Amino acid sequence: MRIQSVRRIAAKLLNCGQSKIWIDATQGAKVKEAITTEDVKALIKSATIKKKRENFHSRGAARILQAQKRKGRKKGKGKRKGTQKVRMKTRESWIKRVRSLRKKLTELKAKGEIPEGQYKKFYKLIKGNYFKGRKQLVEEAAKSTATSAAAKAGEE
Repeated sequence: MRIQSVRRIAAKLLNCGQSKIWIDATQGAKVKEAITTEDVKALIKSATIKKKRENFHSRGAARILQAQKRKGRKKGKGKRKGTQKVRMKTRESWIKRVRSLRKKLTELKAKGEIPEGQYKKFYKLIKGNYFKGRKQLVEEAAKSTATSAAAKAGEE
C-alpha cells in the first residue's frame, strides 16, 4: 500500500489531519506492507506511526510580563484601557477600603487611641462611607481623643 493511503487511514484513526501524522522513516518497508486498518492500528500501537504534537503558543514572554506587573511595572497611563471604574469595580474598591479601615480601627482600639464608647460610632461612620482612607480615620480618632480629653479636663 502507498504511504499516502496509510497516512490517510492513520489520520482517520487518530482524529487529526494527514499533515499531523508522523511516520518513522526507518520502518518504511513495514509501513508499505500494511494493507488493512488493523495493520495501521498495529503500527500506531508499536509507535511506528504517531500523531504530531499540537502547535502551541509559548507562554515564556507572558510569564515575564506577568512577573513585571506583579512588581508594579507596566501599569502606567499608556497601558490603561478603560476608566477607573472599569479597571476596578466600585463595589470591589469600597470593600477593599472598608476592610482596611475596619482593621485599622481594631488596631486603634487595641492601642487605646480611641476614647471609650467611640468604637461603635467610628464603625458606623466607616460603614456609611465617611472616611476616604486610613489616614483620615487616624486624624479623626486623634481629634476625638483630644476633644474627649478637653471635655474631661473641663469637668474637673
